[in-house]
Amino acid sequence: MTRTAIRAAGVVVLVVVMAVLPFLNLQVPGVLPSPTYQPGALSLLALCMVFAALALSYNLLLGTAGLLSFGHALAFGAGAYGLGIVLEHTGLSLWSALLVTLVGAFVLAQVTGAISLRVNGIPFAMVTLAFAQAGSVLVRRNPGETTGGEEGLGLATDQVPDWMIGVSNTRNLYWIALAMLILVFLVVVWIDRSRVGHVAAATRENELRVRVLGLQPYAAKLIVFTVAGVLASLCGAVYLLLQSGAVPRVVSADFTITVLVMVVLGGVGSRWGVVVGGVLYTLLNQRLATLAHSDTVESLPAVLRVPLSEPMFLLGTLFILVVMFFPGGIAGAARSVASRSSAREERQRDQARLAESAA
Repeated sequence: MTRTAIRAAGVVVLVVVMAVLPFLNLQVPGVLPSPTYQPGALSLLALCMVFAALALSYNLLLGTAGLLSFGHALAFGAGAYGLGIVLEHTGLSLWSALLVTLVGAFVLAQVTGAISLRVNGIPFAMVTLAFAQAGSVLVRRNPGETTGGEEGLGLATDQVPDWMIGVSNTRNLYWIALAMLILVFLVVVWIDRSRVGHVAAATRENELRVRVLGLQPYAAKLIVFTVAGVLASLCGAVYLLLQSGAVPRVVSADFTITVLVMVVLGGVGSRWGVVVGGVLYTLLNQRLATLAHSDTVESLPAVLRVPLSEPMFLLGTLFILVVMFFPGGIAGAARSVASRSSAREERQRDQARLAESAA
């Protein structure tokens, strides 16, 4: 079998295992709060998949097109708040409301992308940051019931199917999150391998050369920006269903930085790397919060208790270590180990051939 076939078979096996996980009684102490068939573990795993898909969508911007955006959370928040608002005020069914939300996300991504992509580099990052801040202010300062203000927006369950409501149906939401992750992954692969993805990647390396060849880098970047925004909005919609609501933080620029950390942790440009980065970050964020309030940490001296009681301090330290010692993230470290192993095997084969020749 070729390496590609082996990799594809591994992905299929992994998807099958993830699909049947709710029927298994697996326990991972210190990582999952309960056995895998119980709602606590399924809810955490579903959240991991939502953020892994969100990291994949951001990797389209940063990894494929080389666009450092500080406003990606605006698209995620548009999906979460958009679906919640449509369900609350229109009476549409869930699937119709989701379609309306994604159409709105498409328009939002087209408008913000068309404006932001007029500039490059740091100016682009600042324009996207301005859009994110505007969205955050709009969500937080809304005094009515449209966004819920600082309290956030609850999910209107009247139009949501019964099999998606309640703790007893966490298994169904888990499968929805898994299906969404697979869909996002396939779309990202399709874009990366398409003509648009190739032009965007070439633009990332040398935009002037792309223009000289008669191609249109602006159009390619706008398409990538729009697809990434729609995928992020889909993640936001699933997040709303999973969490039964949305909070203003999911629209803020600091949430985009969180997603950026996931991508850098996993490895910019590596699809499986950013998936691992999103899952790992989410697990660490959830479990470190539990550790921070444990009796073990509370019993430590103040010089240790204070920093260890802040999960963001621990995550920030981890991020610094990864950037310093593994600049390619988890994917880069894995490639480095694999290349060293291949080089060692090649040397061993050369030595064996030399020994045979000498004999």
